[in-house]
Amino acid sequence: MIANAGVEQMDRDTREKLQLKSLQKVVEWALSKSLFYQRKFESLGLTDITIDSLADVEKLPFLKSGELHQIDSLDILTLPLSSILRFNYMQETSGELTCLYTNGDIAHNVEMMTRALVAAGVTGANVVGLQGDMSDSRLLDIQYALEFVGATVVPLGTDYRHWLRIMEIVGMDTLISTPQLIMQLTIQLQATGKNIIDYPISRIFCINTVNIQNPLQQHIQDRTKSKVYNLYAPPEIGCAGMLFQCEERMGQHIQEDFFYPEIIEFNSSRPVRDSTSMGELVITTLKAEAMPLIRYRTGQAVSRMTDVCQCGRTFMRIGTPFSFI
Repeated sequence: MIANAGVEQMDRDTREKLQLKSLQKVVEWALSKSLFYQRKFESLGLTDITIDSLADVEKLPFLKSGELHQIDSLDILTLPLSSILRFNYMQETSGELTCLYTNGDIAHNVEMMTRALVAAGVTGANVVGLQGDMSDSRLLDIQYALEFVGATVVPLGTDYRHWLRIMEIVGMDTLISTPQLIMQLTIQLQATGKNIIDYPISRIFCINTVNIQNPLQQHIQDRTKSKVYNLYAPPEIGCAGMLFQCEERMGQHIQEDFFYPEIIEFNSSRPVRDSTSMGELVITTLKAEAMPLIRYRTGQAVSRMTDVCQCGRTFMRIGTPFSFI
């Protein structure tokens, strides 16, 4: 199933023209509105940048994760606080980070999540358990997207006693959670003499905050007997829908109308041209309003997948080292 065929099946030439317009706009927006980018570009002597083609993105400096953790979120902000609709503080293994969102940012995130859910077969007939702290903006986006699709949403929270009780009351067929919480649920059920495979869960989305694909995926599949889909949700990006897996589960599609992807050689600034070689995924947000990211180095090892996906989507796909095991 496809949520937005006009975008997800768009021809490459049309998509690249739209990407170029968005790239030009986001660079101009960041340089005119963000104190962080103004200082960063000035310090590198970049005062007059012209973006005439997508290849011109290579003129721009990289943004590293450490930079985001060392600055005040207000420095990168492009709008006054009165324009901010949501404030999200996150504390994870990579450090503390505050993300700010406009109404448009939230709408974009929900659109991406809707596509990701539909691509994995979620419909209005599904009952979906959403496990985790609902103060997390990424989970709120997922809940809104589920409700937009028409699925029944069951917020499970983080208390295992609540999980066990709810699972006896509601027959959930889909679970969305982090790998750690999924394993905790499995263990808690086992401690009470129950087995997760005795419940109707047949589809699991793993919210991965560190890696694109979690090494626990195969173990989770074996323990739960469910299809597992990955959602890459690092705090720096501030959403969970940038990458998604369709029902083919052959690599991950990139939402190219919202992100411009590059694959760069590790510890280098040179692009990887060979589709058989791996490199680091670098992304530029194309429609972020409050906190745009320009050439953000994710630290993730990926390669470009050139074969046509059987799902019919024309978005660029990437594979990770785990994709080929």
